[in-house]
Amino acid sequence: MEISSLSAREIGERAADWIQRRQFWNWSEADQAELDAWLAQSPAHLVAYLRVEAAWGRTERLAALGASGSEAAAPKRGILPFVIGMAAVIVVAVAGVAISRMALQPQDRLFSTPVGGHETVAFADGSKIELNTDTVLRTRMTTNQRTIWLERGEAYFQVKHDAAHPFIVFAGRHRVTDLGTKFLIRRDPGRLEVALLEGRVRFGAASEQSQSALMVPGDVATATTGTMFVTREDARDLANQLGWRHGVLVFRHTTLAAAATEFNRYNRRQLIIADPAAASITIDGTFPTGGVEDFSKLAQAVLGLHVESHGDEIVIRTNR
Repeated sequence: MEISSLSAREIGERAADWIQRRQFWNWSEADQAELDAWLAQSPAHLVAYLRVEAAWGRTERLAALGASGSEAAAPKRGILPFVIGMAAVIVVAVAGVAISRMALQPQDRLFSTPVGGHETVAFADGSKIELNTDTVLRTRMTTNQRTIWLERGEAYFQVKHDAAHPFIVFAGRHRVTDLGTKFLIRRDPGRLEVALLEGRVRFGAASEQSQSALMVPGDVATATTGTMFVTREDARDLANQLGWRHGVLVFRHTTLAAAATEFNRYNRRQLIIADPAAASITIDGTFPTGGVEDFSKLAQAVLGLHVESHGDEIVIRTNR
């Protein structure tokens, strides 16, 4: 989990500033995208923002009960010091703790999985989301709104289509709008990938006015900083990407370096491929997501590589 380098009070002040901007500014899609990016930087940012938002709402309701007319509207700016202080206390309390699940607003919920974790979330409309390892997402599911924010990690969506209430997923500066479908989204630092298995989705930048691509089954959209492209994959490859739903990783002509990267997403004990010659070797096979020991034994016994264990690291290199 990334912990923000800012102090608790600085995070609280920034969160309160965002709330004030939403209250008094002419809020735009660009502002929302900037806010989403800040929230994605650290769980501490997200928790502080949502707690400040809740504190703001409670304080305004109390002010309204104690005053009437124009007097009720006056305290808005005056409550900022109180809200900032509350946010600082909250951030200190949660900064070193892994987030599991909590109620954020009456209609908002935060879900997360630890490294190696897997959780399925079901909603009243019949939709389901499966969270993969080390994933954080926020949901707002009401009778009028179905919106998801994928803060980090990977999730598989099975959406009950409702034309009157679109199912929208925001991931950083991009959005996926469901048109009745099953799809996979993986968000890594600097890279976003959307794979469509069934139905249709519209994928593009977060702004509704921006250009978007209509995806069909087999399409895989990849977005990095400043680029976006769509490729095609066959059904078998897409199914392999979902092996984690059954607790396995499936490798087909996968380099040792890429396989190690996948294992490291699921395990505290990390695989280190120490030289380019070993990194470029390709393998085929199916392994449990926690099978780093089995993988290292295969590298030694079958591939003839040298394996060393150093605490939380297993180092693999060619024999020299």
